[in-house]
Amino acid sequence: MAPLLSVKNLHTYFYRPDGVVKAVDGISYDLEVGETLGIVGESGSGKSVSVLSMLRLIRKNGRIEEGEAVFDGQDLLTLDKEELRTIRGKEISMIFQDPMTSLNPTFRIGRQMMEPPLWHNLLGSQEARQKALHLLERVGIPEHKSRFFDYPFQFSGGMRQRAMIAMALICEPRLIIADEPTTALDVTVRSQILNLLQEMKEALGMSIIMITHDF
Repeated sequence: MAPLLSVKNLHTYFYRPDGVVKAVDGISYDLEVGETLGIVGESGSGKSVSVLSMLRLIRKNGRIEEGEAVFDGQDLLTLDKEELRTIRGKEISMIFQDPMTSLNPTFRIGRQMMEPPLWHNLLGSQEARQKALHLLERVGIPEHKSRFFDYPFQFSGGMRQRAMIAMALICEPRLIIADEPTTALDVTVRSQILNLLQEMKEALGMSIIMITHDF
């Protein structure tokens, strides 16, 4: 059986006035269905850039020079923008490093959670609302029915991270990319977040790419 994701010889360079930064210089790996893969390295080593390249979310001065990223038989690096949009957020979700900057501060948590399944036409408004409430409860948000209407600044750091996990799960993706999901959290909350990801992975049969510098 072919792997769910196969990244081969990926090179991503950033072009600056003072020279070229070779952020990713030949990374390759395979990820099987239901597997967890760790990408480990020090800060600035290109860990995040490697997955952002795969999703084609790098900054404008960056360029993917070489390689392929085949997800379920499709090379993500050669798809047109519309084809890629049908995969991002639906088949592949990402938990970003800083939930405070990843969540929109002007919209309520519940509204932000409902957007992906509505955009991908997976659920109607009422079904999306019910699923968002269910996931907020599932990830351990206390008083989830009232918290659904809160803004991100009203959540603690750990709660924002849990909300990001819930948002990443709402379309039931086949792959979740967790970029430093426990950054700036205390030890107890870190353990809870990692255990939660493992529970969700087993319950939904997902694959996970875990990015960390904490090794």
